[in-house]
Amino acid sequence: MGRDRLRIATLRLTDAAKMFYNGFTELHEENANWEDYKSAFRWRFRDIHSDQYHFMKLHIARQGRNESHQEFADRCRGIAQKIMGKTDYPVARRVHRENAERMLLASFISGLAGKVGKHVRYQRLRNLEQALQIALAVQEAEKQA
Repeated sequence: MGRDRLRIATLRLTDAAKMFYNGFTELHEENANWEDYKSAFRWRFRDIHSDQYHFMKLHIARQGRNESHQEFADRCRGIAQKIMGKTDYPVARRVHRENAERMLLASFISGLAGKVGKHVRYQRLRNLEQALQIALAVQEAEKQA
């Protein structure tokens, strides 16, 4: 079962992952196992940016010219996910999540472009989903006007 998993995973590799595998000779040995494989790839493709980098990316996030509100929200969510503290303590995890959600909402609202962004900024919103709903409603209203 383990060798089959390794073979299947290896066959599905593309681009940089395939190049990494080809150059990492320890993964080609018979005694290589699934945990070694996962660990090597996680180490190679880990995020090397600092928390400060991700905070700044979230802070300066702006909606792209051809980016939909949903795509912008998803991009902001992805960045916010990276700034959540990695801890084993449930209370600390909750605090990190709540802070990240507040920063996510603020960044999304300030990064929205055009009239939609202006309308959303006037609202008193509690979460990203509310902001996204209002952005989509304003966009639909503008289309009909």
